[in-house]
Amino acid sequence: MASPRIWQFAGAVLLGLTLACPGQAAELTIAVTPSALSLPVDVAQAQGYFAAEGVDVRVVDCSSGPRCMQQLFERSAQLVTVSELPVVSASFERSDYAIVSTIATSTGNIKLIGRKSAGITRPEHLADKRIGVILGSSSHYYLDAYLLFHDMDPKQVRLVALLPEQIASAVEQRQVDAFAGYSRHTGPALKALGADGIVLDDPRIYTETYNLIADRRMLGPRTGDVVKLLRALDRAERFIAEHPQQARQLLQTRTGLDRAFVDTIFPSFTYRLSLEQSLVGTMEGEARWALREGHVASRQKIPNYLDFVESGPLRAAAPSALPQ
Repeated sequence: MASPRIWQFAGAVLLGLTLACPGQAAELTIAVTPSALSLPVDVAQAQGYFAAEGVDVRVVDCSSGPRCMQQLFERSAQLVTVSELPVVSASFERSDYAIVSTIATSTGNIKLIGRKSAGITRPEHLADKRIGVILGSSSHYYLDAYLLFHDMDPKQVRLVALLPEQIASAVEQRQVDAFAGYSRHTGPALKALGADGIVLDDPRIYTETYNLIADRRMLGPRTGDVVKLLRALDRAERFIAEHPQQARQLLQTRTGLDRAFVDTIFPSFTYRLSLEQSLVGTMEGEARWALREGHVASRQKIPNYLDFVESGPLRAAAPSALPQ
């Protein structure tokens, strides 16, 4: 009988041959939230850019950033796309993942929606109102920032914890007076509320980043595939810039949002691969907020978020995307 060492050696050789043979690389699974921020992934898939770059990609949906991250940790996905806050939330417990690129930014993906029938037409009217939010999410962070910006203590409102799938019914059944949510939630909510709905918006408060996160365990052996994937996303973002009407139509089809709503929010999104220094500053601010609000154990220290960025793949795929 062959020794265990021989079988280990044979397995390693077989793995090496598999990775080396053209067209034989294993499928990459990327988990995304179906939203305007994930449009580059949708375009790359629809236009065949992943295949054109020589990488086999399977796109799966997840309903929120934390759930996407869970798929990464469970190894059912090798890559996920999330805003920066789920990266921060997990960073107090583990560091086996890394940001390889920001793929989009937005000042309008998160909005605060109020009901006029609840007496809400201005920011100060939110005091003592029931506000629905996904606790610990970037929409929660935005809500707190919005209240502070308008000289209100977040403790002046009554938070109602909602899961992503509960938002629509909570709004339609008037279980909340207002809610902070993403475009995939606010679009249907505004449609359901009709004339009773009001947007309390302020794009100066927060710029959300949407980032491609990789499992560190696959970055070494499959960095080449991540580079190909980034090149496909770069092509997709050029397509969005050159064919905005087609991109908007794809977004409408993918999300089910009304075309009028898509046209309203589209200008607030920037589709460009990048790794900006400001990303680290944003994560540091969110980490302080998470500690202050008790979303992570207060005894923990804020990690160094430079350690959660791997710029090598982006440098190889699109050198001009990095600061010179």
